[in-house]
Amino acid sequence: MAVEIQPAPTNAARQSLVADRRVLVPSWWRDAVGLAVWASMLIVTALWVSGGGLQALTTPAGAFTTLGRLTGLISSDLLLIQVLLMARLPVVERVYGQDELARRHRLVGFWSFSLMLVHLVLITIGYALSAHLNVFVQFWELVVDYPGMLLATAGTALVVAVAMTSLRAARRKLRYESWHLLHLYAYLGVGLALPHQLWTGQEFLNNAWATIYWWGLWIAAVVAIVGWRLLVPLYRSLRHDLRVAGVRRENADVISVLISGRDLDQLPVAAGQFFNWRFLGRPGWTRAHPYSLSAAPNGRSLRITVKDLGDGSHELATVKPGSRVLIEGPYGRLHAGVRTQRKVLLLGAGIGITPLRALLEELPQAPGDVTLIYRAGSDDELVLSDEIEKLAAARGARVFFVAGHRRRERNSWLPTSAGTLSDTDGLRQLVPDIAEHDVYLCGADAWMDAAAKAARDCGVPSDRIHSERFSW
Repeated sequence: MAVEIQPAPTNAARQSLVADRRVLVPSWWRDAVGLAVWASMLIVTALWVSGGGLQALTTPAGAFTTLGRLTGLISSDLLLIQVLLMARLPVVERVYGQDELARRHRLVGFWSFSLMLVHLVLITIGYALSAHLNVFVQFWELVVDYPGMLLATAGTALVVAVAMTSLRAARRKLRYESWHLLHLYAYLGVGLALPHQLWTGQEFLNNAWATIYWWGLWIAAVVAIVGWRLLVPLYRSLRHDLRVAGVRRENADVISVLISGRDLDQLPVAAGQFFNWRFLGRPGWTRAHPYSLSAAPNGRSLRITVKDLGDGSHELATVKPGSRVLIEGPYGRLHAGVRTQRKVLLLGAGIGITPLRALLEELPQAPGDVTLIYRAGSDDELVLSDEIEKLAAARGARVFFVAGHRRRERNSWLPTSAGTLSDTDGLRQLVPDIAEHDVYLCGADAWMDAAAKAARDCGVPSDRIHSERFSW
Protein backbone atom coordinates (compact mmCIF):
# COMPACT_ATOMS: atom_id res chain seq x y z
CA MET A 1 0.00 0.00 0.00
CA ALA A 2 3.02 2.29 -0.05
CA VAL A 3 2.43 5.21 -2.32
CA GLU A 4 4.42 5.09 -5.53
CA ILE A 5 6.84 8.00 -5.72
CA GLN A 6 6.53 9.62 -9.13
CA PRO A 7 9.12 11.94 -10.65
CA ALA A 8 8.60 15.44 -9.32
CA PRO A 9 6.54 17.60 -11.71
CA THR A 10 7.57 21.13 -12.43
CA ASN A 11 6.91 23.75 -9.79
CA ALA A 12 4.42 25.44 -12.11
CA ALA A 13 2.47 22.20 -12.55
CA ARG A 14 2.46 21.46 -8.83
CA GLN A 15 1.44 25.04 -8.01
CA SER A 16 -1.47 24.69 -10.42
CA LEU A 17 -2.52 21.43 -8.74
CA VAL A 18 -2.45 23.00 -5.29
CA ALA A 19 -4.19 26.18 -6.47
CA ASP A 20 -7.07 24.06 -7.81
CA ARG A 21 -7.47 22.56 -4.34
CA ARG A 22 -6.76 25.72 -2.39
CA VAL A 23 -9.41 26.35 0.22
CA LEU A 24 -8.52 29.83 1.36
CA VAL A 25 -10.75 32.86 1.40
CA PRO A 26 -9.63 36.52 1.44
CA SER A 27 -8.04 37.49 4.77
CA TRP A 28 -10.55 40.28 5.33
CA TRP A 29 -13.24 37.63 5.77
CA ARG A 30 -11.79 36.94 9.20
CA ASP A 31 -12.58 40.49 10.28
CA ALA A 32 -15.97 40.33 8.56
CA VAL A 33 -16.99 37.21 10.47
CA GLY A 34 -15.89 38.77 13.77
CA LEU A 35 -17.79 41.98 13.01
CA ALA A 36 -20.91 39.98 12.15
CA VAL A 37 -20.84 38.35 15.60
CA TRP A 38 -20.54 41.71 17.37
CA ALA A 39 -23.18 43.23 15.08
CA SER A 40 -25.64 40.49 16.02
CA MET A 41 -25.28 41.34 19.71
CA LEU A 42 -25.68 45.05 18.97
CA ILE A 43 -28.86 44.30 17.04
CA VAL A 44 -30.22 42.25 19.94
CA THR A 45 -29.41 45.09 22.36
CA ALA A 46 -30.98 47.68 20.06
CA LEU A 47 -34.16 45.62 19.80
CA TRP A 48 -34.25 45.39 23.60
CA VAL A 49 -33.90 49.17 23.89
CA SER A 50 -36.60 49.79 21.29
CA GLY A 51 -38.90 47.48 23.23
CA GLY A 52 -38.68 49.65 26.34
CA GLY A 53 -35.81 47.90 28.04
CA LEU A 54 -34.28 51.10 29.45
CA GLN A 55 -37.57 52.53 30.68
CA ALA A 56 -38.17 49.43 32.79
CA LEU A 57 -35.08 50.17 34.89
CA THR A 58 -36.98 52.67 37.06
CA THR A 59 -38.22 50.12 39.64
CA PRO A 60 -36.36 47.22 41.35
CA ALA A 61 -38.75 44.62 39.93
CA GLY A 62 -38.58 46.17 36.49
CA ALA A 63 -34.78 46.41 36.61
CA PHE A 64 -34.33 42.72 37.49
CA THR A 65 -36.87 41.67 34.87
CA THR A 66 -35.58 43.80 32.01
CA LEU A 67 -31.92 42.95 32.69
CA GLY A 68 -32.97 39.31 32.86
CA ARG A 69 -34.51 39.67 29.42
CA LEU A 70 -31.38 41.32 28.04
CA THR A 71 -29.04 38.65 29.39
CA GLY A 72 -31.40 35.97 28.08
CA LEU A 73 -31.48 37.55 24.62
CA ILE A 74 -27.71 37.87 24.40
CA SER A 75 -27.28 34.33 25.75
CA SER A 76 -29.64 33.01 23.08
CA ASP A 77 -27.84 34.97 20.39
CA LEU A 78 -24.46 33.59 21.50
CA LEU A 79 -25.88 30.08 21.70
CA LEU A 80 -26.99 30.23 18.07
CA ILE A 81 -23.66 31.78 17.08
CA GLN A 82 -21.93 28.91 18.88
CA VAL A 83 -23.93 26.46 16.79
CA LEU A 84 -23.05 28.32 13.59
CA LEU A 85 -19.35 28.37 14.50
CA MET A 86 -19.23 24.57 14.52
CA ALA A 87 -21.69 24.00 11.66
CA ARG A 88 -18.71 23.50 9.28
CA LEU A 89 -19.69 26.51 7.17
CA PRO A 90 -16.93 26.56 4.52
CA VAL A 91 -16.21 30.27 4.72
CA VAL A 92 -15.96 30.28 8.52
CA GLU A 93 -13.92 27.07 8.65
CA ARG A 94 -11.53 28.29 5.98
CA VAL A 95 -11.04 31.62 7.70
CA TYR A 96 -10.24 30.27 11.16
CA GLY A 97 -9.44 26.58 10.82
CA GLN A 98 -10.75 23.94 13.21
CA ASP A 99 -8.32 24.72 16.02
CA GLU A 100 -9.28 28.38 16.25
CA LEU A 101 -12.95 27.61 15.68
CA ALA A 102 -12.94 25.14 18.56
CA ARG A 103 -11.30 27.72 20.82
CA ARG A 104 -13.87 30.37 19.89
CA HIS A 105 -16.67 27.83 20.20
CA ARG A 106 -15.65 27.17 23.80
CA LEU A 107 -15.26 30.90 24.55
CA VAL A 108 -18.67 31.80 23.12
CA GLY A 109 -20.17 28.80 24.90
CA PHE A 110 -18.76 29.94 28.25
CA TRP A 111 -20.35 33.37 27.94
CA SER A 112 -23.62 32.01 26.60
CA PHE A 113 -23.87 29.50 29.45
CA SER A 114 -22.96 32.09 32.09
CA LEU A 115 -25.46 34.65 30.78
CA MET A 116 -28.15 31.95 30.61
CA LEU A 117 -27.71 31.29 34.34
CA VAL A 118 -27.76 35.03 35.08
CA HIS A 119 -30.93 35.32 33.00
CA LEU A 120 -32.66 32.62 35.05
CA VAL A 121 -31.73 34.26 38.35
CA LEU A 122 -32.62 37.83 37.33
CA ILE A 123 -35.91 37.01 35.64
CA THR A 124 -37.06 34.90 38.59
CA ILE A 125 -36.21 37.64 41.10
CA GLY A 126 -37.92 40.28 38.95
CA TYR A 127 -41.12 38.28 38.61
CA ALA A 128 -41.05 37.40 42.33
CA LEU A 129 -40.76 41.08 43.29
CA SER A 130 -43.64 42.00 41.00
CA ALA A 131 -45.90 39.25 42.35
CA HIS A 132 -44.65 39.53 45.95
CA LEU A 133 -43.80 35.83 45.98
CA ASN A 134 -40.97 33.73 47.34
CA VAL A 135 -38.38 33.27 44.56
CA PHE A 136 -38.63 29.47 44.74
CA VAL A 137 -42.42 29.60 44.41
CA GLN A 138 -42.04 32.03 41.53
CA PHE A 139 -39.53 29.78 39.79
CA TRP A 140 -41.90 26.83 40.06
CA GLU A 141 -44.76 28.88 38.60
CA LEU A 142 -42.54 30.02 35.73
CA VAL A 143 -41.66 26.45 34.87
CA VAL A 144 -45.16 25.01 35.21
CA ASP A 145 -47.50 27.82 34.10
CA TYR A 146 -45.70 29.78 31.36
CA PRO A 147 -45.93 28.48 27.75
CA GLY A 148 -42.79 26.72 26.60
CA MET A 149 -41.04 26.99 29.95
CA LEU A 150 -41.19 23.28 30.72
CA LEU A 151 -39.44 22.56 27.42
CA ALA A 152 -36.98 25.36 28.13
CA THR A 153 -36.18 23.87 31.53
CA ALA A 154 -35.46 20.47 29.97
CA GLY A 155 -33.32 22.14 27.32
CA THR A 156 -31.44 24.12 29.96
CA ALA A 157 -30.72 20.91 31.87
CA LEU A 158 -29.25 19.37 28.72
CA VAL A 159 -27.13 22.45 28.04
CA VAL A 160 -25.86 22.38 31.64
CA ALA A 161 -24.95 18.70 31.27
CA VAL A 162 -23.06 19.38 28.04
CA ALA A 163 -21.27 22.35 29.62
CA MET A 164 -20.18 20.30 32.63
CA THR A 165 -18.84 17.44 30.49
CA SER A 166 -16.98 19.96 28.33
CA LEU A 167 -14.80 21.08 31.20
CA ARG A 168 -11.24 19.91 30.75
CA ALA A 169 -11.23 17.82 33.94
CA ALA A 170 -14.42 16.03 32.90
CA ARG A 171 -13.23 15.44 29.32
CA ARG A 172 -10.12 13.67 30.60
CA LYS A 173 -12.29 11.09 32.36
CA LEU A 174 -14.54 10.39 29.39
CA ARG A 175 -13.88 8.28 26.34
CA TYR A 176 -14.11 10.28 23.12
CA GLU A 177 -17.19 8.36 21.96
CA SER A 178 -19.02 9.06 25.23
CA TRP A 179 -18.11 12.75 25.19
CA HIS A 180 -19.08 13.10 21.52
CA LEU A 181 -22.46 11.45 22.09
CA LEU A 182 -23.19 13.68 25.10
CA HIS A 183 -22.10 16.75 23.15
CA LEU A 184 -24.72 16.05 20.48
CA TYR A 185 -27.41 16.63 23.10
CA ALA A 186 -26.47 20.31 22.93
CA TYR A 187 -28.45 20.56 19.70
CA LEU A 188 -31.52 19.13 21.43
CA GLY A 189 -30.93 21.48 24.35
CA VAL A 190 -30.81 24.49 22.03
CA GLY A 191 -33.96 23.33 20.28
CA LEU A 192 -35.84 23.05 23.56
CA ALA A 193 -34.44 26.07 25.41
CA LEU A 194 -34.86 28.88 22.91
CA PRO A 195 -38.38 28.70 21.39
CA HIS A 196 -40.04 29.89 24.60
CA GLN A 197 -38.77 33.35 23.70
CA LEU A 198 -40.87 33.31 20.54
CA TRP A 199 -43.97 32.33 22.50
CA THR A 200 -43.72 34.39 25.69
CA GLY A 201 -40.97 36.96 25.19
CA GLN A 202 -42.16 40.55 25.27
CA GLU A 203 -39.60 41.59 22.67
CA PHE A 204 -41.08 39.15 20.12
CA LEU A 205 -44.75 39.60 20.83
CA ASN A 206 -44.62 43.39 20.43
CA ASN A 207 -41.89 43.85 17.80
CA ALA A 208 -42.24 42.48 14.28
CA TRP A 209 -38.61 43.26 13.43
CA ALA A 210 -37.40 41.29 16.44
CA THR A 211 -39.56 38.34 15.43
CA ILE A 212 -38.18 38.46 11.88
CA TYR A 213 -34.60 38.71 13.15
CA TRP A 214 -34.87 35.80 15.57
CA TRP A 215 -36.74 33.54 13.19
CA GLY A 216 -34.12 34.36 10.54
CA LEU A 217 -31.28 33.45 12.90
CA TRP A 218 -33.02 30.22 13.85
CA ILE A 219 -33.58 29.26 10.22
CA ALA A 220 -29.95 30.06 9.38
CA ALA A 221 -28.74 27.81 12.20
CA VAL A 222 -31.02 24.93 11.16
CA VAL A 223 -30.07 25.24 7.48
CA ALA A 224 -26.36 25.37 8.34
CA ILE A 225 -26.50 22.29 10.56
CA VAL A 226 -28.68 20.20 8.24
CA GLY A 227 -26.84 21.34 5.12
CA TRP A 228 -23.17 21.23 6.12
CA ARG A 229 -23.24 18.59 8.84
CA LEU A 230 -25.62 16.17 7.11
CA LEU A 231 -26.54 16.75 3.47
CA VAL A 232 -23.18 17.85 2.03
CA PRO A 233 -21.17 15.07 3.74
CA LEU A 234 -23.76 12.47 2.69
CA TYR A 235 -23.75 13.76 -0.89
CA ARG A 236 -19.95 13.68 -1.12
CA SER A 237 -19.72 10.21 0.39
CA LEU A 238 -22.28 8.77 -2.02
CA ARG A 239 -21.18 10.85 -5.01
CA HIS A 240 -17.61 9.53 -4.75
CA ASP A 241 -18.68 6.02 -3.64
CA LEU A 242 -15.94 5.78 -1.02
CA ARG A 243 -14.89 2.25 -0.11
CA VAL A 244 -12.10 0.61 1.87
CA ALA A 245 -9.58 -0.72 -0.66
CA GLY A 246 -7.14 -2.22 1.81
CA VAL A 247 -5.68 -2.18 5.31
CA ARG A 248 -1.99 -2.51 6.13
CA ARG A 249 -0.23 -2.66 9.48
CA GLU A 250 2.75 -0.26 9.63
CA ASN A 251 3.94 -1.47 13.05
CA ALA A 252 2.51 -2.98 16.23
CA ASP A 253 0.06 -0.13 16.88
CA VAL A 254 -0.20 1.83 13.59
CA ILE A 255 -2.23 0.91 10.52
CA SER A 256 -2.86 2.52 7.16
CA VAL A 257 -6.25 2.38 5.43
CA LEU A 258 -6.52 2.96 1.69
CA ILE A 259 -9.84 4.33 0.44
CA SER A 260 -10.86 4.17 -3.21
CA GLY A 261 -13.64 6.08 -4.88
CA ARG A 262 -15.15 7.59 -7.99
CA ASP A 263 -13.98 10.91 -9.46
CA LEU A 264 -11.79 11.69 -6.49
CA ASP A 265 -10.03 14.35 -8.55
CA GLN A 266 -13.25 16.36 -8.06
CA LEU A 267 -13.06 16.17 -4.26
CA PRO A 268 -11.76 19.56 -3.04
CA VAL A 269 -9.10 18.34 -0.63
CA ALA A 270 -5.43 19.21 -0.23
CA ALA A 271 -2.53 17.45 1.48
CA GLY A 272 -2.43 18.30 5.18
CA GLN A 273 -6.20 18.40 5.60
CA PHE A 274 -8.36 15.91 7.46
CA PHE A 275 -11.81 14.37 7.28
CA ASN A 276 -14.12 13.06 9.94
CA TRP A 277 -14.43 9.38 9.02
CA ARG A 278 -17.13 6.77 9.56
CA PHE A 279 -16.48 3.18 8.47
CA LEU A 280 -19.74 1.31 8.02
CA GLY A 281 -20.15 -2.31 8.99
CA ARG A 282 -18.39 -2.16 12.35
CA PRO A 283 -19.50 -1.26 15.89
CA GLY A 284 -19.59 2.45 16.64
CA TRP A 285 -19.72 3.50 12.99
CA THR A 286 -22.12 6.34 13.83
CA ARG A 287 -19.36 8.20 15.66
CA ALA A 288 -16.91 10.06 13.43
CA HIS A 289 -13.17 10.31 14.08
CA PRO A 290 -10.80 12.95 12.66
CA TYR A 291 -7.88 11.51 10.68
CA SER A 292 -5.53 13.42 8.38
CA LEU A 293 -4.54 12.17 4.96
CA SER A 294 -1.13 10.50 5.12
CA ALA A 295 -0.56 10.75 1.37
CA ALA A 296 -1.25 13.58 -1.04
CA PRO A 297 -4.55 13.18 -2.91
CA ASN A 298 -3.86 11.69 -6.34
CA GLY A 299 -7.38 11.64 -7.81
CA ARG A 300 -7.62 7.84 -7.48
CA SER A 301 -7.44 7.10 -3.75
CA LEU A 302 -7.13 8.55 -0.26
CA ARG A 303 -5.05 7.17 2.57
CA ILE A 304 -5.04 7.62 6.33
CA THR A 305 -2.53 6.27 8.83
CA VAL A 306 -3.85 5.80 12.35
CA LYS A 307 -2.28 4.94 15.69
CA ASP A 308 -4.18 2.78 18.14
CA LEU A 309 -5.00 5.37 20.79
CA GLY A 310 -8.29 3.78 21.80
CA ASP A 311 -11.60 5.54 21.15
CA GLY A 312 -12.34 3.16 18.30
CA SER A 313 -9.12 3.65 16.32
CA HIS A 314 -7.92 0.12 17.16
CA GLU A 315 -11.02 -1.30 15.48
CA LEU A 316 -9.91 0.02 12.10
CA ALA A 317 -7.54 -2.94 11.80
CA THR A 318 -10.58 -5.20 11.40
CA VAL A 319 -12.45 -3.12 8.82
CA LYS A 320 -13.07 -5.21 5.72
CA PRO A 321 -12.19 -4.21 2.14
CA GLY A 322 -15.27 -3.04 0.29
CA SER A 323 -16.81 -1.44 3.37
CA ARG A 324 -18.51 1.84 2.62
CA VAL A 325 -16.96 5.00 4.07
CA LEU A 326 -18.74 8.22 5.03
CA ILE A 327 -16.80 11.47 5.33
CA GLU A 328 -17.25 15.00 6.63
CA GLY A 329 -14.83 17.54 5.29
CA PRO A 330 -12.22 18.31 4.23
CA TYR A 331 -11.23 20.51 7.16
CA GLY A 332 -8.17 22.27 8.47
CA ARG A 333 -5.70 24.95 7.42
CA LEU A 334 -2.58 22.80 7.52
CA HIS A 335 -2.16 22.92 3.75
CA ALA A 336 -0.14 24.65 1.04
CA GLY A 337 -2.64 27.51 0.75
CA VAL A 338 -1.46 29.13 4.01
CA ARG A 339 2.18 29.12 2.92
CA THR A 340 3.81 32.58 2.76
CA GLN A 341 7.53 31.80 2.35
CA ARG A 342 9.56 29.90 -0.21
CA LYS A 343 11.18 27.82 2.54
CA VAL A 344 9.12 25.51 4.73
CA LEU A 345 9.88 23.52 7.89
CA LEU A 346 7.64 20.51 8.55
CA LEU A 347 7.97 19.62 12.23
CA GLY A 348 6.05 16.57 13.42
CA ALA A 349 5.98 14.15 16.33
CA GLY A 350 4.52 10.67 16.65
CA ILE A 351 1.47 10.01 14.51
CA GLY A 352 1.38 13.77 13.81
CA ILE A 353 3.81 13.01 10.99
CA THR A 354 0.97 11.84 8.74
CA PRO A 355 -0.29 15.20 7.38
CA LEU A 356 3.32 16.41 7.09
CA ARG A 357 4.28 13.37 5.02
CA ALA A 358 1.40 14.28 2.66
CA LEU A 359 2.57 17.92 2.55
CA LEU A 360 6.12 16.83 1.76
CA GLU A 361 4.70 15.07 -1.29
CA GLU A 362 2.50 17.90 -2.53
CA LEU A 363 4.26 21.16 -1.63
CA PRO A 364 5.74 22.99 -4.63
CA GLN A 365 9.46 23.10 -3.92
CA ALA A 366 12.93 23.42 -5.33
CA PRO A 367 15.80 21.39 -3.86
CA GLY A 368 16.52 22.66 -0.34
CA ASP A 369 13.25 24.56 0.09
CA VAL A 370 11.63 22.05 2.45
CA THR A 371 13.00 20.53 5.65
CA LEU A 372 11.20 17.83 7.63
CA ILE A 373 12.02 17.02 11.27
CA TYR A 374 10.37 13.86 12.57
CA ARG A 375 10.36 13.29 16.36
CA ALA A 376 9.54 9.87 17.76
CA GLY A 377 10.03 8.13 21.08
CA SER A 378 12.28 5.49 19.50
CA ASP A 379 13.42 4.21 16.11
CA ASP A 380 10.74 1.51 16.30
CA GLU A 381 8.04 4.19 16.53
CA LEU A 382 9.02 5.88 13.27
CA VAL A 383 6.26 5.18 10.74
CA LEU A 384 6.29 5.78 6.98
CA SER A 385 10.02 6.52 7.29
CA ASP A 386 10.88 4.66 4.07
CA GLU A 387 8.29 6.67 2.14
CA ILE A 388 9.55 9.90 3.68
CA GLU A 389 13.14 9.16 2.66
CA LYS A 390 12.07 8.33 -0.93
CA LEU A 391 9.96 11.49 -1.12
CA ALA A 392 12.81 13.60 0.21
CA ALA A 393 15.18 12.16 -2.39
CA ALA A 394 12.67 12.75 -5.20
CA ARG A 395 11.81 16.30 -4.09
CA GLY A 396 15.23 17.44 -2.95
CA ALA A 397 14.07 17.95 0.65
CA ARG A 398 16.10 17.51 3.83
CA VAL A 399 14.90 15.06 6.49
CA PHE A 400 16.00 14.65 10.11
CA PHE A 401 14.80 11.76 12.27
CA VAL A 402 15.08 12.73 15.94
CA ALA A 403 14.38 9.69 18.12
CA GLY A 404 14.32 9.41 21.89
CA HIS A 405 11.93 10.07 24.73
CA ARG A 406 11.01 13.68 25.36
CA ARG A 407 12.48 15.55 28.28
CA ARG A 408 10.26 15.38 31.35
CA GLU A 409 12.06 17.90 33.55
CA ARG A 410 10.79 20.71 31.32
CA ASN A 411 8.42 21.17 28.43
CA SER A 412 10.66 20.61 25.42
CA TRP A 413 10.35 19.34 21.87
CA LEU A 414 13.80 17.74 22.12
CA PRO A 415 14.65 14.23 23.36
CA THR A 416 16.68 13.57 26.49
CA SER A 417 19.64 12.65 24.27
CA ALA A 418 19.97 16.34 23.34
CA GLY A 419 21.55 16.89 26.74
CA THR A 420 21.66 20.53 27.80
CA LEU A 421 20.89 21.83 24.31
CA SER A 422 18.14 24.46 24.42
CA ASP A 423 15.02 24.16 22.28
CA THR A 424 16.02 27.13 20.13
CA ASP A 425 19.60 25.91 19.68
CA GLY A 426 18.26 22.53 18.64
CA LEU A 427 16.15 24.09 15.90
CA ARG A 428 18.92 26.39 14.73
CA GLN A 429 21.39 23.51 14.49
CA LEU A 430 19.09 21.66 12.13
CA VAL A 431 17.65 24.69 10.32
CA PRO A 432 20.04 27.66 10.67
CA ASP A 433 17.84 30.01 8.63
CA ILE A 434 14.58 28.97 10.31
CA ALA A 435 13.46 32.61 10.63
CA GLU A 436 12.98 32.61 6.85
CA HIS A 437 10.60 29.63 6.95
CA ASP A 438 6.95 28.86 7.32
CA VAL A 439 6.62 26.25 10.06
CA TYR A 440 4.00 23.48 9.94
CA LEU A 441 3.44 21.64 13.25
CA CYS A 442 1.54 18.50 14.14
CA GLY A 443 1.86 16.33 17.25
CA ALA A 444 0.75 16.11 20.85
CA ASP A 445 -0.47 19.38 22.37
CA ALA A 446 2.35 19.86 24.90
CA TRP A 447 4.98 18.99 22.32
CA MET A 448 3.50 21.45 19.80
CA ASP A 449 3.40 24.19 22.41
CA ALA A 450 7.12 23.69 23.07
CA ALA A 451 7.98 23.50 19.36
CA ALA A 452 5.94 26.61 18.54
CA LYS A 453 7.62 28.56 21.34
CA ALA A 454 11.05 27.48 20.11
CA ALA A 455 10.16 28.58 16.55
CA ARG A 456 8.97 31.98 17.79
CA ASP A 457 12.14 32.37 19.87
CA CYS A 458 14.10 31.66 16.68
CA GLY A 459 12.41 34.62 14.98
CA VAL A 460 9.47 32.97 13.20
CA PRO A 461 6.38 35.22 13.44
CA SER A 462 3.29 33.60 14.94
CA ASP A 463 1.33 34.03 11.71
CA ARG A 464 3.87 31.83 9.93
CA ILE A 465 3.43 28.94 12.38
CA HIS A 466 0.63 26.65 11.19
CA SER A 467 -0.63 23.80 13.35
CA GLU A 468 -3.42 21.27 13.65
CA ARG A 469 -4.65 19.87 16.95
CA PHE A 470 -7.01 16.96 17.41
CA SER A 471 -7.49 17.25 21.15
CA TRP A 472 -11.10 17.41 22.28
